[in-house]
Order: sequence, then C-alpha cells, then structure tokens
Amino acid sequence: MTATFSARRRPTCFYLLPRLCSSSKATTSAHPVTVVDGGDIIDRVASILSFAAHPAHLAQIHALLISSGLHRSPFLATKFLQSAPGSHRLTHARQFFDEIPYPEDPRLFNAVIRLHSHHNAFDDALRLYSQMLRSNILPDGFTLPPVLKACGGLPSHAAGRAVHAQVLCLGFQADVFVQNGIIAMYAKCGDIAGARTVFDMLSVRNVVSWTSILSGCTQNGFPLEALELFRRMRLESDARPDFIILVSVLKSYMDEQDLEHGRSVHGLVIKGGFEDEPDLIIVLTAMYAKCGQVVVARQLFDRVTSMDVILWNAMISGYAKNGHASEAVELFHEMISRVIRPDSITIRSAILACAQVGSLEIARRMEDYTNSSEFKDDIFVNTALIDMYAKCGNIARAHAIFERLIDKDVVVWSAIIMGYGLHGRAHEALRLFDEMKLAGVRPNDVTFVGLLSACNHAGLVKEGWNYFNSMKDYGIEPRHQHYACVVDLLARAGHLDGAFEFIRSMPMKPELTVWGALLNACKIHGHVRLGEYAAERVFALEPLNAGHYVKLSNIYASVGMWRDVARIRVLMKERRVTKSIGCSEIHISGKLHCFRAGEMSHPRYEEIFVVLAELERKLKECGFAPHLSSELRENSMFHHSEIIAIAFGLISTAPGTTIRIMKNLRACVNCHSATKLISKLMEREIVVRDINRFHHFKDGSCSCGDYW
Repeated sequence: MTATFSARRRPTCFYLLPRLCSSSKATTSAHPVTVVDGGDIIDRVASILSFAAHPAHLAQIHALLISSGLHRSPFLATKFLQSAPGSHRLTHARQFFDEIPYPEDPRLFNAVIRLHSHHNAFDDALRLYSQMLRSNILPDGFTLPPVLKACGGLPSHAAGRAVHAQVLCLGFQADVFVQNGIIAMYAKCGDIAGARTVFDMLSVRNVVSWTSILSGCTQNGFPLEALELFRRMRLESDARPDFIILVSVLKSYMDEQDLEHGRSVHGLVIKGGFEDEPDLIIVLTAMYAKCGQVVVARQLFDRVTSMDVILWNAMISGYAKNGHASEAVELFHEMISRVIRPDSITIRSAILACAQVGSLEIARRMEDYTNSSEFKDDIFVNTALIDMYAKCGNIARAHAIFERLIDKDVVVWSAIIMGYGLHGRAHEALRLFDEMKLAGVRPNDVTFVGLLSACNHAGLVKEGWNYFNSMKDYGIEPRHQHYACVVDLLARAGHLDGAFEFIRSMPMKPELTVWGALLNACKIHGHVRLGEYAAERVFALEPLNAGHYVKLSNIYASVGMWRDVARIRVLMKERRVTKSIGCSEIHISGKLHCFRAGEMSHPRYEEIFVVLAELERKLKECGFAPHLSSELRENSMFHHSEIIAIAFGLISTAPGTTIRIMKNLRACVNCHSATKLISKLMEREIVVRDINRFHHFKDGSCSCGDYW
C-alpha cells in the first residue's frame, strides 16, 4: 500500500536505506553489472520505494541508488520509475533513466514511455520509443499502447501508421489491447476510415473497442455512424455500455437533435447507475437544451454544484438558442458572480442572448465586460459584438467595433454587411462589399445572404439579381436561403409572375421560406390567385402556423372578399389554429416592459390611455385616416401593442430621448404610418425592430422608405 507522509515523519524503513545501500555488493564499474532480482536487499529497497511519494524522498533515493549501483537492477529501476504519483515523477524518472548506462530491459523502456505518455509528454515518449528500437530491444504488448496514445495525442498520423506497421510485423494482430490503441490513435488523428478498418477486422471486441470507435465517430462529426455502431453493439455484443459510450451516443443524438432516442439513452444512464456522472450530466443538459427542452435541462443543471465551464456553456447556449434570451443573460451574470471563469464560447453565447433581448443598455454592459476581459481582441467575440449592436439598433456602434479590428476575415465582413442590410441601409452594405473585395477577402455563402437581404430590404432588384448570378464566379452553390431571398426580392417589388417562374426553375424542392415569401408579397400586392396557390403550399408544410392563415385572410380583405375572410376564420377554428397576439417590448431604466395588443393591466395604464387619446386626436387633426383592413374591423389601431409601447415610452423618458421598441410580428401598415407622424409631432426618434428588420422613424419618415 502506498502512503503519503511529510518530510518530518518518515517510515522507519526509510532510515534503513543508506545502510542497505552501503552494505550491498554492487560495484561502480564502468560496465553494466547485473544485480540479482529477488535478493533480500532489493526486496527491502523495493518496500521503501513503495512509501516514497514526496519529491525530496525520491531525490534522496535516486542519489543513493546511483551511488550504490543498485540502479542497474531492472527490477529496482522499474520500481523507481513507477514509485510515486504526480507530475514531479517525470523529472526524476527521466534523469534516473538517462543515468543508466546501457538500459537493455524492455521493462525500463515500458515504464518510462508509459510515464511520459501518461503526462502528455508525447514527443518525448516517441523519442524514447525510437531509442528503444535503435537499441535493438523489441517492444511488447505493454510498450505499444502508450506509444499509440502518444501518436494520437500529438496527433501524428504518419507516426501512427508507422507504429501500426510495426504492430503487424511483430504479430500483435490478435492483441485486443494493442488493436484498441490503434483504433483510438486513428480516431484522434481524424482518420475514421482507418479506425473503422481496424475495428471491423477485430475477431474479439471488448467494451474498450466499442468505446474507441464510437467516441472517434462522434468527435469527428459522424454521428449517424456512431449511432449505427451503438445499435450493432447492443445486438451483436455482450459488452455493457459504460458511461464513455453513453456520452458519445448522447452527443450523437444531440447533433441530430433526436430527442426521442436521446431520452431512451437517458433511461440507460439511469438503469446503469450513471446518473451522477458529471460528464453525463453535462451532455444530457446540452442535449435537452439544444433540443428545446430547457426546463428539463435546467433541472439537470441544478442537480450539480459544478464549476465546469462546459456545463454552464451548455445551459447558457441552450437558453440563447431556444428563445430564452433573458434567462441566458441572467445565468451568465450568475456565473460571473460565482467567479467561474468563462471561455470564448460562454461570451459568444451571452452576446447572442443580449442581441435577442434587444436592449441597448444590456448590450453596452456586455461590451464593457468583454473589453475588461481577456477576450477583448478575440475575433469571434468581436464579430458577435458587431452582430449584437446591429440587432440592438445601434449600427453606428457596430461599425465602430468593425473599424477597430485589424485583421478582418470573411465572417467579420459578412456580419457588418448583414447588419447594414437589417437596418435598410443597402447602399452602405454594397459599398462595404466592394471594400471587402479590395481588401482581398473572398466572400462566402453567408456574405451573399447579407447582400441579397440588403437588396431585398431596399427593393434593389437589378443589383440583387446580379449578386445572385455572380455567386458562381466564387464557386458558391446557392442554398435554399439564397433562393428565398431572391423570391422575396422579386415578389415584393411587384414581379410576382417572375418570382413564381423563378420558384419553378429552382434545382431543389421549394421549402417553407420560399412559399412564405411569395405569400407575403401576394398580401402586400393583393394578388388573390397566386396568393391562394402559395397558401396551399404553405399550409401543407406548416398547417398550424396562424400567421399564414392571417396573410391569406388579409389578401381577401384587401379586395373586399369578406366571405372568404370568414371562411379562413372558420378553417382556423376547425384546425384549432390560434392567432399570435402582437407583443411589443421596451426597456426603461434597465427594466423590461412588455405590452400585448389591447393591454390594460400595466400599473400606469391610466396615464398611457391619456397619451393614446391625445395621440389619436393629434393624428386626426393631421388628416391621418387608417386603412380599413380585416384587423381594424375588430379593434382600433390604438389597441396595437407597438402604439401602446410608444405611448409608455413618451411618458417614461425625457423629451428628445430615442424610444426603442421590439415587436414579435411584422409592422402593420397603419401603425407604420401612424408612427411616422408621431415621430414628427412628438419630436422623437422611434426605433422599432419587427420580426423582419429595423425601422428608424424620424421627422415624419422611416428609414425603410415605406418598403418593407
């Protein structure tokens, strides 16, 4: 049994070591001397070594063994190399090994190679292996696994293949431990085909074999292959999955967002008694969060008190990517308060959440934190900040961050181009694209999404069409998102027949976004026949989305087809489709205020009502007359959420302060027209982010040019 003891209190046998060494008959000849293993002295020294865990003790034993010549005993030398845990072994072990004049016993090399490999000194491990081969000492089954681990740890595919060849020459094809090491080596070097070839040739597979190949497939982006192997393992093998296999399988189901099968593996975790395994809790949290089950993920997260940043990342990222931005920001602040050090992924996830919250105040605090951290110059973090400010309505600040970056890659350029497009400033976006090309940065598919979106928001049909056709010049194959942008661009500009022909010529089957863009344009232009056709396609793809029914209903309403409006309402009731309620949010002094259509529950509603009445009076005096749509037949425009939020902003902020609002739906025609007039009457800039873009209202006009 190994014990740890202080320098002041040593076992009695420790004091016998100098006496034992001085009484030994070992010589100090220049030639190697063999000391017979199994002698009384060697046994007693070996016993002392089993207690020597302190670095100072190891140093003393090292000196005594060298001075007495007992270091020439392969048994004692190996025992010394294996004597004490901890990284301090490495220095003493290597020095001790180098002082052996002619190491000929493979056990010595095995011990020192294993020690270096265990402490991730992979280059030294391979050099020692080369020294072993040059000394004409054949490796055995204990040599090869740590050598293969070193090849994978570097990783060095060439060295790994060379060792594999030696394995074949030495006849270790049937050694399952060595073969498992080869599988793991190839997997860590990214050669899944090589790993799979070795695995398929195994006549006997143990749980380590399955673990090595499954983990390799998962880590190298082959989740479906990993899941197929797991299925085979359960059908063909008696091996019981360990927690490492379950981690790999859960990661694969997470990558595929297959919640149903992920839950079944969660059952295996519980059945196997692994529910308290930290790695499994982390991957389960990440899986449920990524699949949208954030409540379940949070329950798992709260089960452990962990400082592991990966666990926090999983939960924060899960919140941010599933529409729970406020919870993500709150959890990030909790993480910081617990002095848990975030990494780049944490920061980017928190910035993404801030972008979704849309509060400029929260965005500024996030930037302040980032600037005071080690991630101030991180290109990925700064790109996220550009995107955040663009989505929070401050494109000027986004551009300032863009300008301060020295090395701008295609992702940075694409982010700022997308930001300008989102704010309807298409000409600035196109100018930036020209600057990007002059800087020698080659655009990618995301860049063209930004360009097409910018042209779309500004109605630049010719320019957008030219950019779409130029994608092939950069070797970029248009994706579905590019086709959807072009359909939206053509259709909203009134080229409905051209958009329909473009859809028919697509080399892929049109998806929801394409037909949705056509349906939305038909609503804008009141095109009944084509709108009905697009609606049929949309209903087939997404039958429970109320927004599609409302658009078709508004098409009918725009041309006075009220019977068809009623028919759509009946259809919605039959299919139990509920219309989304308009919701607008505004941040005042760091507090979020949310207003729904017809909101009457706010503590300051009476004050809001007075302002709404005053706004209605002033708009009428200016000759404002709302367009009578199907929605306004049911309630007044002044019941709409963004108008209520504007009224609250007027009574809650100082004169001249910009009012910033976020809305969950597209801005309606009447609210858009009214907000333009309100901005002039009240001498306020009003910034509204709807589901599609930003509208900057000032002095009676909007940045969108009434094109949205």
